[in-house]
Amino acid sequence: MARQKGATGLGFLGRLFRRERQAASSRAVPTALFGGRDSLDVVGESFYQESLRNLVGPTAERVHVAAEATLVPETDNQHDPNAVAVWIAGHQVGHLSREDAARFRPGLLALQRRTGSAIALPGVIAGGDGRPLLGVFLNYDAEAFGLPAAGPIGMRPAWSTGPSQVRTGLSEAVEADAEDDDYDLGWEDRIPSHRPQAIAFLREVLRTETEPVSRHFAYAQLEQLLYGARDDLPSALRDYDATCEAHHADMATIRPGLIKALGGLPLLETYKQAAIRHQKTHEWSAALRWAELGIAAYGGDALRPEFVDDLNTRVARYRAKCELSSS
Repeated sequence: MARQKGATGLGFLGRLFRRERQAASSRAVPTALFGGRDSLDVVGESFYQESLRNLVGPTAERVHVAAEATLVPETDNQHDPNAVAVWIAGHQVGHLSREDAARFRPGLLALQRRTGSAIALPGVIAGGDGRPLLGVFLNYDAEAFGLPAAGPIGMRPAWSTGPSQVRTGLSEAVEADAEDDDYDLGWEDRIPSHRPQAIAFLREVLRTETEPVSRHFAYAQLEQLLYGARDDLPSALRDYDATCEAHHADMATIRPGLIKALGGLPLLETYKQAAIRHQKTHEWSAALRWAELGIAAYGGDALRPEFVDDLNTRVARYRAKCELSSS
């Protein structure tokens, strides 16, 4: 059941929805709130820590603040045509993951049209306890967005009692970091917001950091930044490929570290994105290699079956393409 706030004409809303970012930060935009029991992770909060701190206020204590987040479909995102930004009280605080944005966007647009409103979800801003990194965790009703309800995700460690389902595992690992001496993600809150500086910073982390879980998340963020820079930086794809290879080479030590920290393996984005990178250039054998490497890396320890299901689907597709190319 949606809770309606504010009112205005559909013509006015149509103009606002063509300027989503301005609309999201405007108190004049009517908003329909859709609550539910399913959990939705927000990504990229490390780039919006100043905004999150402005929302919760200065404190060194553990933060757990209720919030309503507006989902804003972006029309001008050059790197993801399905991008959905997340805004709270006029501040952008992150995005939906590329995978979730693709799933949510059709239902989100349909809800906007049906309600004549921006669509918001309830959730919390959480983190702190002596660490400055804050995260955003949302709840939603899958049926309202035309999606199947999220199922169980398998075994999770006892400390993970927040509203998020494990996806990449970064938020959960940060949450556990204060109580786990095996790794330290303190560098997370020091990543520069400017992309070239962030790339250099993460390379330095990987040069000096030896702990497998920390290295995994540094690799993952560096890969994301390099792939995002592929249209602007001539060497970005070459550096991205090399980083993926190094990440995979470290997986023998990273894998047991992640299982110990999270109770299983989160989404290993390296394998899926590397497969997609070669798929886009019709390098089918390379795409197949990465999909198969990902399946082997997960083994039977994926926290969510869809992580492996996606790679299995890709393997079948890439093998068919390889056969066509050789015939």
